[in-house]
Amino acid sequence: MTFLQVSDEVQSAQSAGKPVVALESTIISHGLPRPENLDFAGECEARIRDAGAVPATIAVVGGVARVGLDEEALRVIALDESTEKLSVRDLAVVMARGGHGATTVAATSALAHRAGIRVFATGGLGGVHRGAESSFDESADLTTLSHTPIAVVAAGVKSVLDIGLTLERMETLGIPVVGFQTDYFPRFWLRGSEFPLDHRVESGSDVAMLMAQHDALGLPSGILVANPVPEASQWDEASHDRLVADAFAAAEAEHIRGKDVTPFLLDFIQRESGGASLRVNLDVVRHNIDVAVEIAGAVAVGKR
Repeated sequence: MTFLQVSDEVQSAQSAGKPVVALESTIISHGLPRPENLDFAGECEARIRDAGAVPATIAVVGGVARVGLDEEALRVIALDESTEKLSVRDLAVVMARGGHGATTVAATSALAHRAGIRVFATGGLGGVHRGAESSFDESADLTTLSHTPIAVVAAGVKSVLDIGLTLERMETLGIPVVGFQTDYFPRFWLRGSEFPLDHRVESGSDVAMLMAQHDALGLPSGILVANPVPEASQWDEASHDRLVADAFAAAEAEHIRGKDVTPFLLDFIQRESGGASLRVNLDVVRHNIDVAVEIAGAVAVGKR
């Protein structure tokens, strides 16, 4: 029985030394409304191909972990309401019962690594939640990256999380964080935060060199490439801050707790922003894809 299926397109690209960029699937199944989510999935893959690389969207379809989805599999992940959101701990459970699942940053990173893919573009990384000192609520994205050697391009973490504690945890876990043409950690919808970064890179070649040195040292962790949304695309800061505060107040008023908090906050912000947050979400992913393609291309050149 096959548990991990790598598409012919991805295998051919790897054999030929072409750049490959992994994509998560949770944004398709749970991050966007149907059927626009299917259109955006196709747009992301086309964007990678147009730049000379090969996309590897990752998901579980019919109990099989698939690296690189055909059109039919993309439709399942985008449109089948039985598709579950899968972190690393959920992979084997859903695969064992033959289900469908969209992969988070953690699960995507784990499967991409198994398939030999080194670069992954996403929207935002999961992190430490506000109030984690009592709830212990922390994304598995962080612990997975601590032992998965992959470069993840993300616009930081969403500002509903605790950015300071997230950065502290990544330091503790040995995950290098580098700003892509920035000295400050981005806040997903906004280009910057009050948290300066220790390290900065200017190009995909810089990241490829960092990855090579990281490998040479035998270090097991992934690398976070913190890539801010383009200035023209970022959300208005005053509107952003007001809606984030309103979202937390609404969650408290409705006694939302535990794992339900973040989905509630993000749904509230999307509805109350009149689509502004969703527009920025899409531009974030597009820009991260462009940087990931540049990195993957430099990695491919370095292997020749």
